[in-house]
Amino acid sequence: MGEFAEYLGIYDADGGVRGDLAYIVGHLLGTRECALCDITHTWRRKPEWDDMVRRIGVPFALRHRNEVADAAASAIVRDAGPPVVLGRDAAGAWHPVLRRADLERAHGSVEEFERLLLAARADQGSGSSST
Repeated sequence: MGEFAEYLGIYDADGGVRGDLAYIVGHLLGTRECALCDITHTWRRKPEWDDMVRRIGVPFALRHRNEVADAAASAIVRDAGPPVVLGRDAAGAWHPVLRRADLERAHGSVEEFERLLLAARADQGSGSSST
């Protein structure tokens, strides 16, 4: 299958003003969590996230769950559940790379996320998969 041509991270939160406010209030009250949000953001996007994306050398888009326009990606998000990181192969097919449990293991750390992503990428390149 070769390496992925791009990645798409889907937050377990809706976008837009209403979605952002609902997540912030829920997060502060302890009723909403999104492991991918914790990895990529504090009150703003983490600079180390942008550094990591540059290092891996593969385009990496981030979307809220209500902003996924690609029908095939949307179907995988519905099946895998957000948050999730998808990879698109050379044929254009999306595959789940890191799921909620994987993202939670990063504990909000970009460095740990990068380690998990690179390990998943190595597994994918060898033809095996842990997801």
